[in-house]
Amino acid sequence: MRYSRDMIGYGENAPDPRWPGGAKIAVQIVVNYEEGGENSIEHGDAASEAFLSEIIGAQPWPGKRHWNMESIYDYGARAGFWRLYRMLKDIPVTVYGVATSLERNPEQVAAMQRAGWEIATHGLKWIDYRDIPREVEAEHIAKAIELHTLVTGERPRGFYQGRTSMNTVELGCEEGGFEYLADTIADDLPYWHVHKNKPQLMVPYTMDANDMRFSSGQGFGTGVEFFDYLRDSFDVLYAEGQAGAPKMMSIGLHCRLAGRPGRAIAIQKFLDHCRAHEGVWFASRLDIARHWAKEHPYQPRHRPSGMDRDAFVQKFGGIYEHSPFIAERVWDGEMGAVHDTASGLAARMAQIFRAASDQERLGVLIAHPDLAGKLAQAKRLTAESTSEQASAGLDALTDGERAEFQRVNSEYVAKHGFPFIIAVRDHDKAGIMAAMQARLANDTRTERSTAERQVMRIAELRLQDALKG
Repeated sequence: MRYSRDMIGYGENAPDPRWPGGAKIAVQIVVNYEEGGENSIEHGDAASEAFLSEIIGAQPWPGKRHWNMESIYDYGARAGFWRLYRMLKDIPVTVYGVATSLERNPEQVAAMQRAGWEIATHGLKWIDYRDIPREVEAEHIAKAIELHTLVTGERPRGFYQGRTSMNTVELGCEEGGFEYLADTIADDLPYWHVHKNKPQLMVPYTMDANDMRFSSGQGFGTGVEFFDYLRDSFDVLYAEGQAGAPKMMSIGLHCRLAGRPGRAIAIQKFLDHCRAHEGVWFASRLDIARHWAKEHPYQPRHRPSGMDRDAFVQKFGGIYEHSPFIAERVWDGEMGAVHDTASGLAARMAQIFRAASDQERLGVLIAHPDLAGKLAQAKRLTAESTSEQASAGLDALTDGERAEFQRVNSEYVAKHGFPFIIAVRDHDKAGIMAAMQARLANDTRTERSTAERQVMRIAELRLQDALKG
């Protein structure tokens, strides 16, 4: 079973985006242009729109036009757009433009182009695609690109469907002409997504720093609340940038929502707040995508979750000494991106080891060689064990040291029934001998538990080597 979601991302240490001019934060503002693309009988849809309006809890009117709903969307085109345009025309902005909306709003499109704004595609229509067949959605994406190109004069380089289906991102990848996709809210930085062995840059969007929360029961009630949230988000990200970990901040606006006077003031206050700080890069999403592709181009890397079973077991079957059943059970279980890192795969292998029977776990212990024992002298250790013992100097013992190791090993095995096991890379020669002598006195139950922990630590270290780069 393959698990598609990647919950690791950049992990604890995100890359430095190296924003232009050493900026501490990239601020990216989206103006969603959906007016004229929403559900409407007049647009050939089965019912009226019911999403993202002043009418909280609105329901579609099957077979009927909803005059108030249409008027709300009309406000976005007639008044809200121009209010936001006056505030934002001097900075880079990305427009998520629904293709049929752009076609019905030529004056607004001309203004966007005068301002130099990027116009990405927001799909053909502002509808919910969750139940739309894959082939129909693919057709809509193709038609959206065609219509967008006819209306604006160039094809869109970014794609945000918004009301997605489970197929949307795959279809965006397969279309092949997008420099970025935005149907993700998974990170504060762009990242590479791989679909059918081909990389696709993702530039994450936002649902929290978004005026859509004015239309939900638990969202923003006033422009003050919206500004407070935008300011606090900016301040946290800016501080992270000052500390050496710059991020991007997305803000989502809708002409019929943020374009209202009592909310638009929040946008102006936020712009003033940003401009009061040095090192703020206002950018379009395409600016960010192209910067990221240049500074952090896709780097193919070894992905255990993408290997077939035989290849996986061949590569990782020896991580637990002579115990390939651990790797086999890992592969047979739920594999995903979380297992593409040393720590993730080590955790999964440790889980499988802990779940093994008592006899199986004992067998793993017994499979480990004596430290500096006869197998080492005969050069019959696994490559991993040979390297590990050499790292602690156990391949260069004096005759006296070797004799002492062998004596303690023999006593240990005689008492506990399995070899002395320790992650030698965590110790030097003297530390290993001291540990052997100290642990020899322990009861077998204690030693069994200690040995199993050491086996898991050895596996973790081996995986770090196996997955370097």
